[in-house]
Amino acid sequence: MSMQSVASPAFSFTPPKRNSLTHIPGDEGWPIIGKTLQVLADPKGFIENNAKRYGLVYRSHLFGETSIVLLGPEANELVLFDQARQFSSTHGWNLILGRLFPRGLMLLDFDEHRLHRKSLSVAFKAGPMKSYLAKLDQGISGRVARWKQQSGEMLLYPAMKQLTLDLAATSFLGADIGPEVEEINRAFIDMVAAAVAPIRRPLPGTQMARGVAGRKRIVAYFSEQIPIRRARGGGDDLFSQLCQATDDDGELLPAQTIIDHMSFLMMAAHDTLTSSLTSFVGELAAHPEWQHRLRNEVAALGLTRDAPTSLDDLVALPETEMAFKEALRLKPPVPSMPRRAVRDFTFKGFAIPAGTQVGVNPLFSHHMPEIWPEPDRFDPMRFTEEAQRNRHRFAWVPFGGGAHMCLGLHFAYMQAKCFARHFLQNLEVSLPPGYQPNWQMWPIPKPRDGLRVIVRAV
Repeated sequence: MSMQSVASPAFSFTPPKRNSLTHIPGDEGWPIIGKTLQVLADPKGFIENNAKRYGLVYRSHLFGETSIVLLGPEANELVLFDQARQFSSTHGWNLILGRLFPRGLMLLDFDEHRLHRKSLSVAFKAGPMKSYLAKLDQGISGRVARWKQQSGEMLLYPAMKQLTLDLAATSFLGADIGPEVEEINRAFIDMVAAAVAPIRRPLPGTQMARGVAGRKRIVAYFSEQIPIRRARGGGDDLFSQLCQATDDDGELLPAQTIIDHMSFLMMAAHDTLTSSLTSFVGELAAHPEWQHRLRNEVAALGLTRDAPTSLDDLVALPETEMAFKEALRLKPPVPSMPRRAVRDFTFKGFAIPAGTQVGVNPLFSHHMPEIWPEPDRFDPMRFTEEAQRNRHRFAWVPFGGGAHMCLGLHFAYMQAKCFARHFLQNLEVSLPPGYQPNWQMWPIPKPRDGLRVIVRAV
């Protein structure tokens, strides 16, 4: 079946009348703005306080609409696994991402999503992944060498953001993209910033206007490049792979489909990874015993500093992966995940009508003390095989779950462990004396001041 023959989801919705949700406990706050300001100020505290007061299902009013929040692993399984196809991701995310990243993979539903995901998956098979690793390895090694020459205090988040942007450009677009790379990176920065801008219309001078202009630049670049890449053939980068990818009928993907998916994947590949890698290094800076332990694990690979990293080397870093998972638990890169109910459903005895905006919250699930004792403590031992075996499979959901499980999760692990290999082999990281990082947890976690760290050569 070709993608052209799959119609967009027919589900359309009308938000339910407010009195159809009043049987669900909660507080909608002020008219119009509801509880939006409280959520933005302290999303973790806000949700934990509501859970204590109302339980694991409660009603709120955020970003102009009454919504229902469902908390805990059972809620995550219901909404994310979604075996009964009750929840639309399209109509959950569209308000946030629809103008700037239309028809990205996360904004598609059901059969259409399945077909697109199958076509995109060719770009994440073993052959292309080896090619991406070679490019990541070279880029990370070069950047860490520069950090090593500049030993001393640095702001980690902006340095990591530039690194992940550059890596996404080279591994996704190809090393030979030339002088356009700076303009492309700038366009993506503007688009991501606009996705969470409070002013949602592209009025002159606003962040949304800059984001819309950025999207025009990206669309123009990809539109020009698709026929060039197709004529040239081959290419190990993700863009070239998608230009040659086909649907179930053997037809090349439409150009607009490639544009939409490349825009979304570039955004997803760098912004969430920037957050996660910053969190990971920040935890190692605060916990020198784990930093030492992982440095020993890297040393056991027996690689010289300039030796390339192989996929087998990454497999031999299980404790590094455990530490990265624990960083994702503490600061999940997507702290909340919205959906729209396609039809009436019931959860924990509450009847919730079709059309309702619902959300699950990995940030809450990842800090439930009954699942994670001392939940604010960094402890990678939570991710031994034995510890994971006895835990609800939807207690830890930094990559989502079900049909919408992050397509690039193996790419994320590969990049994180490749980064850890070079960073730990060359640098020691610590926090300045008396310094306490201050994180903004929504919409994607980031340190408010950039995260000050001290790096020294080892």
